[in-house]
Amino acid sequence: MIPSVLPTYNRAPLTFVSGEGSWLTEADGRRFLDLGAGIAVNALGHAHPALVKALGDQAARLWHTSNLYRIPQQQELADRLVEATFADTVFFTNSGTEACELVVKMARKHFFDAGQPERVDIITFEGAFHGRSSAAIAAVGSEKMTHGFGPLLPGFTQVPWGDEAALKAAITDTTAAIMVEPVQGEGGIRPMPDACLKGLRALCDEHGLLLILDEVQCGMGRTGRLFAHEWAGIAPDIMMVAKGIGGGFPLGAVLATEVAASAMTAGTHGSTYGGNPLGCAVGCAVMDHVTAPDFLAEVNRKASLLRQRLEGLVAAHPQVFEEVRGVGLMLGIRCKAPNADVVAAGYDAQVLTVPAADNVVRLLPPLNITDDEIAEAMTRLDAAANQIEQAQEKATA
Repeated sequence: MIPSVLPTYNRAPLTFVSGEGSWLTEADGRRFLDLGAGIAVNALGHAHPALVKALGDQAARLWHTSNLYRIPQQQELADRLVEATFADTVFFTNSGTEACELVVKMARKHFFDAGQPERVDIITFEGAFHGRSSAAIAAVGSEKMTHGFGPLLPGFTQVPWGDEAALKAAITDTTAAIMVEPVQGEGGIRPMPDACLKGLRALCDEHGLLLILDEVQCGMGRTGRLFAHEWAGIAPDIMMVAKGIGGGFPLGAVLATEVAASAMTAGTHGSTYGGNPLGCAVGCAVMDHVTAPDFLAEVNRKASLLRQRLEGLVAAHPQVFEEVRGVGLMLGIRCKAPNADVVAAGYDAQVLTVPAADNVVRLLPPLNITDDEIAEAMTRLDAAANQIEQAQEKATA
């Protein structure tokens, strides 16, 4: 008999009932150090007082009106995002997947209104993840994502990661845009080098294409800059944002230049809940913190500390771990042991990590994790590695 909750997840045997900062408490009372942060969502940890207050204050006043009316909190958050980024305009969604749907529509409508309706194709990269809607899985094109869900939405071309020749060869007269994550998350914590991002921007300019960045996982301070592309000194035409922007409350956004977005006029897109008062009140509170003086400097300092400690962990357990990769507090450990075993051993050590492709475990802790918590994380990850080594010894005995 099928469960009442559709079984599309292989859920861990854990039930968390409360959280505070970098910690989650299981129903049986055990406390887990959370290095996953809801897959990079809880940017300021669990139950952050400022976010709790923002949500509570807004909930006491007004929850929802729809986008038929002006929403002051939405206007404030849009203004702050425009002020802090390349963007001229923002559309709010509930998730990164919904943001992906809009960027595809926006890119195609841009060229349609420009008198080039044949330009509908979007180039994406092997290993990418842009969500699980029909457009998002078609954009990725992998067997894992698309099996059984055909026919797929046409208009997407995938090229190998890091293959400049293949990328250039994929550009045709029907190409509208290139879409890429500055740091692949699900793909195994693979940062695109700054030189490559600069090259993508130049290539788009040369061919008159739109550059779409997916910063759903790597944005909102995760890499030590407000958005990851800032490290390369470039700007996209359109950008997807979600996860950390709501600090745990469902919120996403599409940021765009005036040129890229000008075709999206009244009636071309909509959302019942997107940009609601609750989500945008929390989003403003998140912005208060991630744009505060010294906040990102502290993210970078803690990222250096965490990476240094992880390098030591890898060196101490060469039969379990292979290398550390990533940027900021978006780090991954490529494993020699199966990454699923590492995640499971972490459960026993009461530390949470997140699996990814290429046999990687992701570490995406709250951006305000403390130095003491980083030290505790190393103790628990070390215990998990020891457990795996003992199992390996028994298997070969």
